[in-house]
Amino acid sequence: MVSRWRRPSSASAPSSTGSTRAPAAEPSPAERYAASRRRAEEERGELAQFRQLLTFPLDEFQADACAALERGSGVLVAAPTGAGKTVVGEFAVHLALASGRKAFYTTPIKALSNQKYGDLVRRYGPERVGLLTGDTTINGEAPVVVMTTEVLRNMLYAGSPTLAGLGYVVMDEVHYLADRFRGPVWEEVIIHLPDDVQLVSLSATVSNAEEFGDWLATVRGDTEIVVSEHRPVPLGQHVLVRGDLLELYAGHVDPTDPGVDPPINPDLVHLLRRTERTDGPSGRRGPGDRGYRGRGGHRPGGGQGFGRPTPRFAVVDALDRDGLLPAIVFIFSRAGCEGAVQQCLAAGVRLTDPAEQATIRRVVEERCAAVPPEDLDVLGYWDLLEALTRGVAAHHAGMLPLFKETVEDLFSRGLVKVVFATETLALGINMPARSVVLEKLVKWDGSNHVDVTPGEYTQLTGRAGRRGIDTEGHAVVVAHPGLDPVQLAGLASKRLYPLKSSFRPTYNMAVNLVAQVGRDRAREVLETSFAQFQADRGVVGLARQAQAHTEALDGYAEAMRCHLGDFAEYAAIRQDIARLEREQSRAAASARRAEVARSLEGLRVGDVLEIPVGRRPGHAVVVDPGGSGGFDGPRPTVVTTDRQVRRLTVADVGTGVRTVGYLRVPKGFNVRVPAARRELAAALRSSVQTGPAPDGRPGRTKRPERHTAAQDDAAVAALRRRLRAHPCHACPDREEHARWAERWHRLRGEHDALVRRIEGRTGSIAVVFDRICDVLERLGYLERSDGALQVTPDGRWLRRLYAENDLLLAECLRRGTWDELDVPGLAAAVSTLVYRSRREDQGEPHVPGGPAGRLGVALDGTVRAWSELEDLESEHRLESTVPLDLGLVEAVHRWAAGRSLDAVLRGGDLSAGDFVRWCKQVIDVLDQVSGAAPHERTRTTAARAVDALRRGVVAYSSV
Repeated sequence: MVSRWRRPSSASAPSSTGSTRAPAAEPSPAERYAASRRRAEEERGELAQFRQLLTFPLDEFQADACAALERGSGVLVAAPTGAGKTVVGEFAVHLALASGRKAFYTTPIKALSNQKYGDLVRRYGPERVGLLTGDTTINGEAPVVVMTTEVLRNMLYAGSPTLAGLGYVVMDEVHYLADRFRGPVWEEVIIHLPDDVQLVSLSATVSNAEEFGDWLATVRGDTEIVVSEHRPVPLGQHVLVRGDLLELYAGHVDPTDPGVDPPINPDLVHLLRRTERTDGPSGRRGPGDRGYRGRGGHRPGGGQGFGRPTPRFAVVDALDRDGLLPAIVFIFSRAGCEGAVQQCLAAGVRLTDPAEQATIRRVVEERCAAVPPEDLDVLGYWDLLEALTRGVAAHHAGMLPLFKETVEDLFSRGLVKVVFATETLALGINMPARSVVLEKLVKWDGSNHVDVTPGEYTQLTGRAGRRGIDTEGHAVVVAHPGLDPVQLAGLASKRLYPLKSSFRPTYNMAVNLVAQVGRDRAREVLETSFAQFQADRGVVGLARQAQAHTEALDGYAEAMRCHLGDFAEYAAIRQDIARLEREQSRAAASARRAEVARSLEGLRVGDVLEIPVGRRPGHAVVVDPGGSGGFDGPRPTVVTTDRQVRRLTVADVGTGVRTVGYLRVPKGFNVRVPAARRELAAALRSSVQTGPAPDGRPGRTKRPERHTAAQDDAAVAALRRRLRAHPCHACPDREEHARWAERWHRLRGEHDALVRRIEGRTGSIAVVFDRICDVLERLGYLERSDGALQVTPDGRWLRRLYAENDLLLAECLRRGTWDELDVPGLAAAVSTLVYRSRREDQGEPHVPGGPAGRLGVALDGTVRAWSELEDLESEHRLESTVPLDLGLVEAVHRWAAGRSLDAVLRGGDLSAGDFVRWCKQVIDVLDQVSGAAPHERTRTTAARAVDALRRGVVAYSSV
C-alpha cells in the first residue's frame, strides 16, 4: 500500500508545512473513531517519547512520517535541504533502541557518515553508536551503526553476522542512486535487504517521488510517501549588479511561490540593459569608446561592468554590507576557489574580530597538530591559517581532507563567514549559510560547458537559510555576460529534479547473486530494480508512439499506390541505387584522403614543398617530418616563405604536396627563435626564385587520380536497367508517388528503431546480466554443473572484490601479474585501476625502474589483461572496462617507499588533497586484495602496502 502526499492544489489548501493530503470525502463516524484511537495510541507510543527528547516541535511532514514508521511502514520522505528530514531517520534509531533491535544509518560519502556519527554519539553516547566507512571501524557491533552504503552492500553479499537483529535502515540522501558511479549500490541494498527490515528513505525534493515510492512499495512492501515542498526558511532571489543587490522578481511576486513565468523586477531589467549597452556584449573596450582608459585604466564611477567581472572581494563586501553573511559562493572551478581567497586577502578583506581570530587560531592549531612540521609548507598551511583568521576559506575536492574538515567546523560555528566552494559542497555535509551566491549559471561537466539545471540550482541554493537563526535565506546570482533574468526566474521557480536510476549489473554482483540464489532467480531479482521499473514504464509511451507510426505508414502506403504496378518495389530499387552511389562516393573520398596522407610520408628535414592551396601554390621547408600519424599520415612542421611556422595536416594540403627540392636547415634550428626563422625563410625565398639546391633526389609529385568507378559500376548499371524496365517507371505521377514513398521509407526507419528500443527495454537489465554471466563462464569464474550455473573457486574470491574494475583486478590476481612486486610496486600497480586524471593531456608517465623493471613488466601485463577483457566485452556487447591510467604510479610508488610529501608532489600538478583522496581509494582496493588474492605472497604484500600508504597526511585524514 502506498499513501501519497501530494502538492497543494486549488482543491486542497496548503498547511503550514506545505504537506497536504489529497482532498477526501467527509470521514464517516467509524473513520473518525479510528482516527481518534490512532491519535490516542500515538500519544502513548514511542513518538510521544521521542518528542520529549527534542528541543523543537515536529513539523507536520516529520510527524506524519514518524507515525507511519511506528505503524510498521517503510517511508520515503522528500523535502528541501534544511527542512529537517533527518529527524525521521533519528526516530528510526529511537524505535530500534526502544525495541531492542539494530539500526543502520547509511550515507553516500564518508564525510557525511563522520558527521552523522558525531551527532548520534552526542545524543546516545559512544557505547551505543558505531562507525564503519571501509577504512574506519569504531564499535561495529553497536546497536546503532553509521556507515557508507558500500559497506552495507558488502555485508549483505557476505552474509555478515552483524546483520542479525537489524530492524531499521536509514538511507540518507537516497537521491544519490542517480549518481552514475555510486548510485547502483543503493539499489542493490534496497533490493537485498531482508523483508522484515523497515526502510527509511530520505531524499531531496524530486519531481517523480510518486514513481520512486511506487517502486519501493513493489520491492519493499508497505511504504508511505511524504512529500513537503515547504522550506522552513523562505528563500529570496536576487541578482548582484555592480555591487548593488536587486530582487529578481517584481515587487508583488511572492518569492516562495512565484508561479509560472513570474514578472521580473523592472529595475533589474533596466540596469542589466544599461550595463550591457555601456560595456557591450563582449565586454571589450577600445580607443573609440569614451570610457576607454588604456591598459589598467578605470571607467569613471568605479562601477563594474560585464567586461570586467565583479571582483570576488567586491561580492563579499556587498554581502557584508547587506547583512547576508555567512555565505557560500559557488565557483565551478578549484583554481577559481583558491584564486578568490587570494583576491580577498590581497584586497585586505577581514570579517572577524580579535576574539574570533584567537578562537580560529586555537581550533586550527589543535586540528592540525598531528601534521608533521616539514609538511606544513608543502600543504599551504600558513596561507590557510591566514585566510581562516580573516573569516575566508576555500572548499573543494583538491584540498587536504583535514583542511576541508577544519573549514566545515569553523563555518558551522559561525567563525568563517565566506566559503568559496565547488558544487561538491551542495551534496552531503551540513553547512547552512544565510546566503548562497552563484558566479555563473554555466559549469564544466568534464567535457563541455553546460547550463545549470533547475534541479542543480535548487540543490545549490538550498543551503541558504539557517533554521532557527534566519527569517529568510538568500540566493544571489552575480551579473555576468549573457545573464537572462527570465531564464534565471525559470531556474528559480521550477523544481524539476527527476530521479533517474543509474543501476547496472557488475561482475561482482553477478557472482554474488548466482552464488546466493542461482542464475534464474538472480534474473528475477534484477528485473525488480528501479532501472527496469522505469524502463518498463517508458515502454508504454514508446508503444503509443509506435502505434501512431503504424497508422501513418498505412496512410503513406496508400498515397504512393500506383495503378501500373508495385510502387514500393520500384521505390526500393531507387533507394538501392542511391545507397550504392553514396557508398562509392564515400569510398572514393576515403581513397583520395589516404592518397593525400601518403604525400606527407617519407619527408625529411630540408625538403622544399609546393603546397597547392589557394589561387597559387605556396612553398615551405620541412623542419620536422612529424613521425607516424596513422591513417591521416604524419604532421610535418614547416616554415613558409613568410616566416610562419605551420604543422601540416591532410586538411591543409589540398590534393597533396609536391617535393620540389632541398634546402639545408642549420643544425640545432629552433622554430621559437625569430632570427633563425627569418634567415631560413629568406633562404627559402631565394631557393624558390633561383631554383632549389640539388640533393640528388628528383622532384616528387604525389597527386591522387580521380576515382570514377561509380560512373560505370556494374551493380549500379544493372539496377538502372531494372528501374527503367519496371512498369511504374512509365507512370505520369511517378515523382508524386516517389515523394510519398520517400516519406514512407524515412518513417519506416524511425519506426524500426523505435521497435528495437522497445524490445531493448523489455528485460534489458536481465539481458545485460546474461551477457556478463557468459563472460564469466568463458573466463572460468562460473561453470555449468547439471545444467545449472555455479560459482567456481576463482569466482568465490571474485565475490570479495568490489572495485570498479572488479574483473580486471581479479584477472591480474589470478594470472599472478603482480606476484613478484614489492610493496611500493603493488601499490603503484593497483593505482592504475583506481586513478582517473582530471586532464587528458598528462603526457607519458614515468614508471619507476623503467619499462624493463619489475613494475614496468607488471604494468605491461596489466595493460594486456585489460586489452583482452575489452575484446571479450566487445564481443559480448558489454560496456568496456574502464581504461587504465598510469598518472598516479610514480606518486604512489614514492609514498609507499617512504618518501616525503614534498618529494611525492614536487614537479607534478597533483594537489595534496587529490593525492590523499586517491591514496584512500588505493588502500580500499589493497585491503580487498589482502583478503581475496589467490596467492599468499600477494596477500601479504597487499597488507604491508596498506600500512605503507596509511601514514602521514593519509593517516590523519578521515575522509
